[in-house]
Amino acid sequence: MSNSFRKSCIVLHESCTTALEDERITSKIDLAFLDPPFNQDKAYNAWDDNLPPAKYWEWMHEICAKVYTLTSDGGAIYFMQREKNAEFVLQCLRDTGWTFQNLIIWKKKTSAVPGLKRFGKHYQVIAFATKGKTPCVFHRLRIDPPLPAGYKHARENGMFVTDVWDDIRELTSGYFAGDEALRDAAGNRLHKQQAPIQLLLRIILSSTDPGDVVLDPFAGSGTTLVVAEQLGRHAIGIELDSHNVTLIQNRLAEQRKSDDVSRFFKDYACTPDLETIWGNHDPDRKFMSSDETDVKQMAFLESN
Repeated sequence: MSNSFRKSCIVLHESCTTALEDERITSKIDLAFLDPPFNQDKAYNAWDDNLPPAKYWEWMHEICAKVYTLTSDGGAIYFMQREKNAEFVLQCLRDTGWTFQNLIIWKKKTSAVPGLKRFGKHYQVIAFATKGKTPCVFHRLRIDPPLPAGYKHARENGMFVTDVWDDIRELTSGYFAGDEALRDAAGNRLHKQQAPIQLLLRIILSSTDPGDVVLDPFAGSGTTLVVAEQLGRHAIGIELDSHNVTLIQNRLAEQRKSDDVSRFFKDYACTPDLETIWGNHDPDRKFMSSDETDVKQMAFLESN
């Protein structure tokens, strides 16, 4: 089943294994973001998250290969996974034709997960690779985070984004999930693996131009599509769970103030040609408040 929610965003409601062969994907992909189930035996409505490891990584190989076929020359892929699976991610990409560029460390801003026999876990990996040795698009973004302790002089023009991203907070299950987390009227999380707006903003700004096509084969709560649409990119999302498809549809139809990417425009103010890279920068665009969207979200879910 195909649902077109906005002119620039399409969601295919089916398994990405079959959807990536769908004739409805007619455009070459310029950027793909993969945030699959991590095979941690989590409770998904429409997916078995406890596959034998060999079967799981065979499936990941298949997805990476199909995305590679659909990708334009010089196009990019960002593949997010647990830190313990970094070697499998890199092998997946290498075996399916991708050229490795960076292993990005997304350092969590909350407390590390403690361990009894090893150091506490405090990050996830995001492998950045391209179809061919040279990226077709790569914007060297500049940010200006707070100076580390001991630095005496402020930066004149910020700093280039490196392969360690420690300035983006994940949407945890507690207080720090904030207004951005999708919730029902009682405050319960509607998608506990929701990716933050800031993460997809950085990825899309780095590796696409306005008008490019972005693919998310595991669309989840639709963050990739929400960000891409605001930046003037086209987006294709694939999602197996009908509940998540409903979340995405509602999220795109009634965009929330907490999904507004323009609030992060200032974070990249040191980047040359930022207006051109950003695309649809409209500081006066109207978004709905969190309270309004909570009510509409529940009404929409109940009606579906």
